[in-house]
Amino acid sequence: MRRNLANRVSSVRLATLLLAGVAACTPIMAAPTLALSELQGVPGPIASDQNTAPSDQPDQVESEKAPLEIPMPDPLIDNAAAKDDEIGTSQIVDPVEVLTDVSKIPAPVARMRELIVEAAASGDIERLRPLLGKGPTQTQVTGVNSDEDPVATLKGLSGDQDGVEILAILLDVLSTGFVLADKGTPEEAYVWPYFAEKPLSSLTAPEKVDLFRLVTAGDFAEMEEFGSYNFYRVGITPDGRWKFFVAGD
Repeated sequence: MRRNLANRVSSVRLATLLLAGVAACTPIMAAPTLALSELQGVPGPIASDQNTAPSDQPDQVESEKAPLEIPMPDPLIDNAAAKDDEIGTSQIVDPVEVLTDVSKIPAPVARMRELIVEAAASGDIERLRPLLGKGPTQTQVTGVNSDEDPVATLKGLSGDQDGVEILAILLDVLSTGFVLADKGTPEEAYVWPYFAEKPLSSLTAPEKVDLFRLVTAGDFAEMEEFGSYNFYRVGITPDGRWKFFVAGD
């Protein structure tokens, strides 16, 4: 019996020694040491709303959706104002109606034109005298004062001594189209040629041909520089009075 008990005690001691040896041989696993950079990735306690900084993400998204626009400088020329000026000018200047049918004008006007044409075509400048009138109703002639002889003045304006050149000019002027100028005013008159009342810049190609029957290309260039037609023109009032035969401005 004592022998069996001794055997059990020896077995227990042997088991104890074996366990102690295993424990001694097995290394103790130490807790890993974390670096500071690794500790920063470890989630910590949730901060309170008061300590949380406002996020800029909504503002950034809004900025991306609506990029900053730099305003363009004002134009050097106000096209809208220039356009308004053009409209105002076009409203002030009425279109010129060019007339060509003598049968549709008042009979006294047509009659006076016919008499002037007949006198000029005769080659005798004296035949103009009764048509030029006298006193307050005398025809206005270039370079003539009230006490001067208009026929003598017309001869002086002609390139020849008999005044034939001026008669030829008179015929050429009355052979063109005409206009009714200053309508509804005391100065109302039918005026030949129509160039006298129409801007040169508005002339069509056929109208320029008409003009060049009266003047040269050099004369036309001077007129453009002057700003308007400035060669000879004839005016007859609605009641048939020969109002003027003048040149210049």
